[in-house]
Amino acid sequence: MRLQAAIVGVLALLGSGGRASGAAGETAVGVVFHDANSNGRRDAGEPGLPGVRVSNGRQVVQTDESGRYQLPVDDDTILFVIKPRGWMTPVDELNLPRFYYIHKPRGSPALKYPGVPPTGPLPGSVDFALRPQEEPECFRVLFLGDTQPASIDDVNHLAHDIVEPLIGTDAAFGFTLGDVVSDRLELHDPVNRVIAHIGVPWYNVLGNHDMDYAAADDRHSDDNWELTYGPAYYSFDYGPVHFIVLDDVVWYGPTEDKKGYYRAGLGDKQLEFVRNDLALLPADQLVVLTMHIPIEQIQERKELLSLLAQHPHTLSFSAHTHITEHLFLDSRYDWPGTRPHHHINAVTACGSWWTGAPDELGVPHTTMADGAPNGWLMVTFEGTRYSVEFFPARRPADWQMAIYAPDSVPADQAGTTEVLVNVFAGSERSQVEMRVAGGPWVELKREPREDPYYAALKRAEEGERPPPGKKLPKIIKSPHMWVGMLPAGLRPGTYLIEARTTDMFGHVYCGRRLIRVE
Repeated sequence: MRLQAAIVGVLALLGSGGRASGAAGETAVGVVFHDANSNGRRDAGEPGLPGVRVSNGRQVVQTDESGRYQLPVDDDTILFVIKPRGWMTPVDELNLPRFYYIHKPRGSPALKYPGVPPTGPLPGSVDFALRPQEEPECFRVLFLGDTQPASIDDVNHLAHDIVEPLIGTDAAFGFTLGDVVSDRLELHDPVNRVIAHIGVPWYNVLGNHDMDYAAADDRHSDDNWELTYGPAYYSFDYGPVHFIVLDDVVWYGPTEDKKGYYRAGLGDKQLEFVRNDLALLPADQLVVLTMHIPIEQIQERKELLSLLAQHPHTLSFSAHTHITEHLFLDSRYDWPGTRPHHHINAVTACGSWWTGAPDELGVPHTTMADGAPNGWLMVTFEGTRYSVEFFPARRPADWQMAIYAPDSVPADQAGTTEVLVNVFAGSERSQVEMRVAGGPWVELKREPREDPYYAALKRAEEGERPPPGKKLPKIIKSPHMWVGMLPAGLRPGTYLIEARTTDMFGHVYCGRRLIRVE
């Protein structure tokens, strides 16, 4: 019922009047207005706002001096306003932004999950409400990789592990980077109700597990998503930054001889939207893309990066792989820009799909296959600059690495004993150093390795007495592992190993481990 109410709520943003419609090739008209009393409706005396961008998912136009716009529509169109700086769209009771109008005169086809009910004739005026809000030059944004519950128990894990620590955050808003759920689309609503308690507007990215697999093709695979969240791709400004949310999952439905499958892609219509959206931006504005599948896997990667490279300040985020990784795209990835494009594959909120042994609260440790804990990212934006911080779930904020060395080392083997340091959010631009017993700092070498703790967890699962909980996924070589050697000549005794890392943003984190030399 709440999902149906969401559509009704969006329809309430419309002006009065009724034009006979339902056929392809019509033109929608409307006004973007200052909603002075924040009731979502245009009342007498509420002025239109000039220069505001509105889109039909392909074209992007700007409102005239009276706040009016017009755009072509067919019988499956979502119109949406592109929120400008200093203004905010309505949000519903679950902090989901309502910035769109769905035009499906005949509604969605019958699939496994409900789609959009028939919206009827195109209204005489499709109006969008905005209210002013303060948006400083410097602000913070929360990013959650896949929340991905497969059951209501997993929704509870999300609540305790991720959401409860974030209630009262100073972030301006947040994102979930796709796979909001794990195929069970009826869990979108419970997840939304949990996330709402964070207390800030929340934007969602479509993931491959958020689609209705009963759809024959990509066109209607997102219809249940549209019912809940609106368009699968869109954009908005906040402060000096322009955010673009992409739908980079293309669904190919099942056939008689083949199961359905997906690939990473955008399609011509979405690419045209991105092209038209970017064309109206100031050249020096920071552009931030959010998507589910990492950018290097997108079929139209070259075309997308070509558009992005026309802007000197860009950044992008994804999730999907359930590991943490920083990519710096250069010509090897078809990036035509002079400086590499920074793409961040974010830590997932669900870690390894809520697997692993549960703790005393019943929450699985859900360590990711790269040895990193689940958690979230907090990104600070200031003008065209940004900095990224990783936060582990329900652990101290400064727990940023794991140091691996034997508990005891024979004195004659100290100089040949490796020390591994897994810097959970480290990148090729991180510096990692180590010292022993207060000696000189020695720089470590970045070298992909399996995380020893995770390897031990996998061995335990295969042992005679496996731990409780769902099995963890297969181990990988962690892309954020550094390697060094203990110094030779250590005499018997207890020694402190210290490691420190300085990331590309200047954040410094430290870790410690005690060992015995015998």
